[in-house]
Amino acid sequence: MKSDNKMIFSILAASTLMLGSCGGGDDDPGTGNGGGQGAGPSIAGNTELTMSVNTTDMLRNPMNGWVMYVSGSAEPSYFDKQIYLSELGKNVYVRDYSSACYIRTGWKSLNPSDGKYAWEDPNNKIAKLVARAEELKLPIAFRVVVDGRDQRENTPQFVFDAGAEYWLQDSKYPDRKTPLAMDPIWRQYYEKFVRAFAQRFNNPETTAFIDAYGLGKWGEGHNVCYEQGNAITDKTVEYKANTMEWITRLYADNFTEVPLVINYHRQLGHPVSSGKEAQPDSEALMGIAIKNGYCLRSDAFGMNNADWGYADWEKAFARTWAYKLPILMEGGYIVSSHSYWNDGAGYRRDHPEDVRQGEFDSSKEAHVNMMDFRVGDETESWFKTSFNLVKRFNAEGGYRLYPEKVSMPTAMKSGADASIGHRWRNVGWGYFPNNLPQWNYKYKVAFALLNAAGEAVQVFVDNGCEPSEWRSGNPYDYTLSVKPSVSAGDYTWGVAIVNTRKNNTPAIQLAVSRDKTPSGWVKLSQVKVQ
Repeated sequence: MKSDNKMIFSILAASTLMLGSCGGGDDDPGTGNGGGQGAGPSIAGNTELTMSVNTTDMLRNPMNGWVMYVSGSAEPSYFDKQIYLSELGKNVYVRDYSSACYIRTGWKSLNPSDGKYAWEDPNNKIAKLVARAEELKLPIAFRVVVDGRDQRENTPQFVFDAGAEYWLQDSKYPDRKTPLAMDPIWRQYYEKFVRAFAQRFNNPETTAFIDAYGLGKWGEGHNVCYEQGNAITDKTVEYKANTMEWITRLYADNFTEVPLVINYHRQLGHPVSSGKEAQPDSEALMGIAIKNGYCLRSDAFGMNNADWGYADWEKAFARTWAYKLPILMEGGYIVSSHSYWNDGAGYRRDHPEDVRQGEFDSSKEAHVNMMDFRVGDETESWFKTSFNLVKRFNAEGGYRLYPEKVSMPTAMKSGADASIGHRWRNVGWGYFPNNLPQWNYKYKVAFALLNAAGEAVQVFVDNGCEPSEWRSGNPYDYTLSVKPSVSAGDYTWGVAIVNTRKNNTPAIQLAVSRDKTPSGWVKLSQVKVQ
């Protein structure tokens, strides 16, 4: 079985690599024809502009940057949390350094009774948090936990009242029920919940991603229970594959517009949490999730314990999928409560900055797109002891895209062909995951003719230019043929990465310091259309 799993995984890896190398996007009337990498940006008669990269501004782009964690029981005022930075001599808002906010909560808190949902009640705490996040234009993310061990009842009681079977690990805590993942009644109610959940949050404008597995302890995907006593039997491997296909297909069918992520772990789906050796089917299980449109996150960055930390299997898995799927990071240690100084990395006691450095280093090695500001002392230590790493990730981590050089026509005739040359770089260690199935190459490089008010009157999309291919350190050159159809007059060239599903509106913040229009077009040079 082990060799078969490796074969399946290799096929998936190869197919995903091919997917990430292909162009895509809808054809658009008036769209120019893009050139290939290496075409060169210099075109005779054009004006050439060379731009420097901006490495300081916070760019709040999708599937990129810092994730602000918010407890499901918090008040909306948590978004107004400020931390004093001696380096800057002032208080700063954590939200201003964040691209998304993340709520990890129980199914019961979102679905307290059959057919009733937290987001429908404006007085519900989670509904208030969501409303405040949307007001701040801070996309939200969720993990829904179903297991009650070590926490509380996370699956709603009405599901058990309907006959769903569960296991009680400790009779002293009768509310800490663990549902059996294969139980048909439990699945029926969970499917109903996910459908309703998606109806509210399958919106890429307000939802960053869904951490869409949520089984096992803390919803991390290990110690998943299938049978009474959390038993491991000759059926366990079959149950694991069945459950993985069922739950990932469920989320994929309902969250069609929003990225889905899963915790990659060597004990994924297994009824145990720790162990140096990976289960023989862990890669195949991850392959099921990836086939169904998932990308990756890990909850154990910075943990170097070989039994339960971020170890060789996880590092190898990240290397295999780097630049093919985005990887999201969560730090494993809670510095206020975990004995992190016993870690094999040699972290010093009372030095949380050591943990922050360890998380940063392992994130860089894995080419992650997103890092975490956990609640409480975790966020405090990032800002008070390791703000240099916050700034470094902003400058170096994830993706950071900019047009290094453009060659723009200075005069054109309406209805006649002209050419634009453009060179792009990604200075981040991650990549722009335009190849996600939920995005399906919807983001494209585009140039626009801007009128005196800064409005785009004609947009030219380069369908031959694919930003998911851009890797740090490499230039990518393209040539785009354009044919203006606007009235004669003076215009300004603008450039942007646009969302082709939203009428080619600018969507991705570029790492340049040039003037921008209110809608997000970066202003370039002047052009006269005759």
